[in-house]
Amino acid sequence: MSSALTVVQHPVLADRIATMRDRDTPHGMFRRVLHEAAAIVAIEATRDLPTRDVTIQTPLERTGGSRLRNEVTVVPVLRAGLSMVEGFLRLLPDARVGHLGVQRDEETLAPRDYFERLPSHLDQAHVFVLDPMLATGGSAVYALDRLFASGAREVRLICLVAAPEGVAAVHAAYPGVRIWTAALDRQLDENGYIHPGLGDAGDRAFGTPVGDQAPPPAVPPDGPAART
Repeated sequence: MSSALTVVQHPVLADRIATMRDRDTPHGMFRRVLHEAAAIVAIEATRDLPTRDVTIQTPLERTGGSRLRNEVTVVPVLRAGLSMVEGFLRLLPDARVGHLGVQRDEETLAPRDYFERLPSHLDQAHVFVLDPMLATGGSAVYALDRLFASGAREVRLICLVAAPEGVAAVHAAYPGVRIWTAALDRQLDENGYIHPGLGDAGDRAFGTPVGDQAPPPAVPPDGPAART
C-alpha cells in the first residue's frame, strides 16, 4: 500500500476495534468504544500539524511554548461520521465542524449527496474528513471533491476500518491525500461490504436496524405452520 496510508498501531486501539467487530456488542458500548478509537486515531493523525513558537507567562516565570499554527476543521460524512466527531473534539475542542451528507446507493454503490454545510475559510484550515468505514471509496472521493471545490487545501481522511479497494480509489483520485485508519481489512464482497469488517457502523452506533447482519432463518417449504 502507498506511504500515504497509515495503519495506526496501538494496543488500546486494537482492543477497541475488536470490541466493535464483535456482533454481540450492544449499540451503547459500540458508540462509546468508537468515540475512544476515534480519539486515538486523532492523536496520530495530528502528530505532525505545524506549530508556532509563543512566549507564555506561567505562575512562576516566562517560558517558551508551541501552539497550533492553523485552524482545524473536522467534516464528518453523515451519518456514520457523526459518531467520530466527539473523539476528535476531545482533542481539539475549538475545531470547526462541517457536515457532508452522502448516502450510498445500495444497487449501484455510487454516492448520493443530500446535505452540505461547510465552514468558511477552508483554505486556511487543516481539514479532517471523518468516516468510520472506507469501503468502495465512493463517498470519500465525493467528500474530497466537495472540500477541494470549496477551497480546502490541506485535507486528511480518517477512518477506522478500510478496504484495499477503497484506499486505492481514494489514492487514484487524490494521490496526495493521506489516510489514517485503525485497520486495513481483507476485501470487499459483491455488495460492497468490508470483510471481516464490523457491519454497518452507523446502524450499530445509533441503534437503528442493522442491514448487513446475517439474514433471519428461512421459512421451511411447508410454511410457518410446519414449525409448530
